[in-house]
Amino acid sequence: MRTIYLVLFWLIAGGVLLLSSCAEDFEYTLPEASTALQNDCIKRTPPQPYVVGNSIQFAYAMALAPEKGRLLNASVEASIAGADGTYLEHRTFYTNSAGNDVGIVIGEPSVTVDYKTEVVFTVDTCAATLRYNYVIPEEARGKQVSFKFIANASSGETVTYQMGPYQIAKMELKREMVLSNSNVCYFSIADMAAYNAGAASEIPGNIDLVYLFRRIPGISFEHAFVSPAAPQDFLPGVTLPSGVNNDTRIIKTWGLRDQHLALGRWGEFIDDVDFEEIDFTNATKYAINLRGENGLWLETEDKKYRAYLYVNMISPAGLIAVSIKRYTMY
Repeated sequence: MRTIYLVLFWLIAGGVLLLSSCAEDFEYTLPEASTALQNDCIKRTPPQPYVVGNSIQFAYAMALAPEKGRLLNASVEASIAGADGTYLEHRTFYTNSAGNDVGIVIGEPSVTVDYKTEVVFTVDTCAATLRYNYVIPEEARGKQVSFKFIANASSGETVTYQMGPYQIAKMELKREMVLSNSNVCYFSIADMAAYNAGAASEIPGNIDLVYLFRRIPGISFEHAFVSPAAPQDFLPGVTLPSGVNNDTRIIKTWGLRDQHLALGRWGEFIDDVDFEEIDFTNATKYAINLRGENGLWLETEDKKYRAYLYVNMISPAGLIAVSIKRYTMY
């Protein structure tokens, strides 16, 4: 270790001597700033699985020297057209002394035609930073999407900036569905929806879970999700509609709090690969005594779907709110 320190010392000392010997011959000059049209872009959305219906957000900056002219327009071309809600902000933002974002209007609201979203500048400015919000469409599911940012100036210059590609997840997402004991208590993974007994009897093959709330002396049961094929002991007082008998596999978890399902809280994400790799060998037919922030890994009887069901809220009145991510296996 001492030898290493000595070698480093002599290397540093030699560098200092070399710099000292060259100091008289070296004259530093400040580089000249470019006056040409320039641009830059950052992705504002943190790394995460990009899910259909959610947004990917960017900040696109462009500038040229005032004596060279002004900005005329800015646009973004997406490789897959965005869904409704896709826009390029027509305000440029700065942060004031209080730390708040303040927007200054620089053009008309953006217009989107097919793959292209454009803002035409209506003020005389040579610099702007515009935010772009891309709403992921159904057409992008399981595919990659990329973006080309473009700015034009009165000087005749055009600049572009490429972002991506970004992989869009195959899984599907639905948030905050409320189920109630002995009423809207039948859940379909295929439909990602809850039904009452009458509706469930019309689609028995789609029903994968039964929600129930029971206070049983000596047993920690309370809030539960149970497979229709579970023993009757786990379905006390339940008479299933005719044909509701799917054998759904269940793995109860604690502490896996997906940010998409937990409505922006926490920092974990379930991705496509997690559904592909989860092992259901030791799965059960029930999950009892559920609490808020519990989760359930689920697999349908036909193995077509795997899902993660997250408990957003429970109520002592026999209500539960859940959100789900679902993955199609074939």
